[in-house]
This record gives sequence, C-alpha cells and structure tokens, in this order.
Amino acid sequence: MQHTSVQLTRKFFKSQKQLFSHIKHRNLPYPILYILYKAPNMKSRAIVLHTLKYNDTQIIANVLTEEMGCVGMIVRISRTKRATVRHALFQPLAILDIEWEHRPKATLQKPTAVQVGYPLTSLPYDPYKNSIALFVAEVLYHALKNEPDARAIYNYVVRSVQWLDTCEHGFANFHLVFLLHLTHFLGFMPNADDAKSGSYFDLRASCFTAQQPPHADFLNPADAAVVPKLLRMRYDTMRFFRFNGAERSRLLEYINIYYRLHVANFPELKSLAVLKSLWSM
Repeated sequence: MQHTSVQLTRKFFKSQKQLFSHIKHRNLPYPILYILYKAPNMKSRAIVLHTLKYNDTQIIANVLTEEMGCVGMIVRISRTKRATVRHALFQPLAILDIEWEHRPKATLQKPTAVQVGYPLTSLPYDPYKNSIALFVAEVLYHALKNEPDARAIYNYVVRSVQWLDTCEHGFANFHLVFLLHLTHFLGFMPNADDAKSGSYFDLRASCFTAQQPPHADFLNPADAAVVPKLLRMRYDTMRFFRFNGAERSRLLEYINIYYRLHVANFPELKSLAVLKSLWSM
C-alpha cells in the first residue's frame, strides 16, 4: 500500500504545495510527507554557455539543453575525479549529458550527475578554435536568455560545434557564418531580396535601401555588398570566400552592432577584442 501511495504521489503532484493540500484535506499524518514528494528527475543533453564562480565551493553554470532550453545550474566545485558532478566539465561549448531534479520555482537547478555527451577533440586545445568557442558561447548566453523554445536553436548549435571540432582547416569565417545564420532562429535575419549594386544596408530595419538611412546604423554600399555573400556561405563552402584580418574584424564589428540593435540588453562582448586580435595576426 505504501508503494502504491508513493507512485501515485510522484505521478500527480507537481509541487510540495499540492502535496500539502492533499494531505491536509485527507487528514493524512504529516510524517508521511517527506517520503511522498520527490521533484521530477530530468535528463538532457546540454551545451555549456557560461560559468561564473559563485563562492569557494560553487559555480553557476548556464547551459542550453535539448529538452528545456536555457537552464541555470548551481554546481559544487568537485575536489575528486570520482565525483558524480565534476565542475571541470563545464567548459565553453562542451556537450554534456546532465541529470537534475527539476524544481520549477527554483532559479538554479542542482545537477545530480554529469558526464561528457560528445567528446570534443580539438576545440578546447586549438587556440584559434577556442577563441571562437569563447566568443560564440558568450553571444549565445546573452542572445538566448529570453528565448522560450530553444529546441531548434539547440540542434543548430550542436551541429555547428561538432563541425568546428572536426574541421582541420578553412574555418576562419566560422563565427561570421554562425552568427548570421543564428539570426534566422532569433527572428531578425537580414533580407537580401532587395540587394542591388550601390545599395545601403539598414542595420535597424534589416533591409537594403537605395537611399542612405537617416541614422548612423547602416552599412555603406561597399560593405553592404558583402552581406548577400555572407548569407550564401555555408560551413563547407566558406573557405572559398577570402577576407583579410582587417576585413574580417570590420564585418565582425558590424554583426556585433546588429545584434545589439535587435537583442534586448545585448552588452559589449568581453571576448570580441580577444577574437579580433588573435585573427588579425
């Protein structure tokens, strides 16, 4: 009978509040309460976007999960390799399998088990790839905060990370292609249908125009002509599009401005300067 009671409680009660009400109205003994309620267990593959040291024993990790979108987690700093949750696994764009007891009202979830979901073989160790990973992770962290359904975005991100990890050369334009195609999922992808020679590109309106916009947020015709080219680029073809360090840095700066115009509270990115300096050499 006790086994049946526990099963029914886990199935129908989503919170402790509902369980208290159930016990109160049926005059059940309160000592039973603590063995009846258990938060639902969740398991999902996830991509690490951001970590922050909370104190000497814990870090806060923000991850993009396959099942629930963006989730904040409080992770205890592990002192042994045998720990079920090792904080060292939470590296930028690491792909992990995470289990946690999901508490809907909690700001931060507590993982109960973490393991590598997809081993990255070059991205954490190649300085150029790692600089891209830091930058992409920071962009995603700020851009996805208000995205209610990130399932499609998750699939795009994980495929992109896996491609970058396995690519041996010709990935210098990866972050440009990634950021522009990410705008498709965020709802402000540039409209290149009206692109013509001599057109300006209005960064606020996301469209080409024959007249110079009456504000400062636009690309002149020379830079605007590159936008349709960038939108045609794919990971497997981008090596055929040549940009020098100065051109790549300028395009990256424009894309950063574009995101700040269209994503609420999008900040100055700390990793942008590092990425530009490394790839300009």
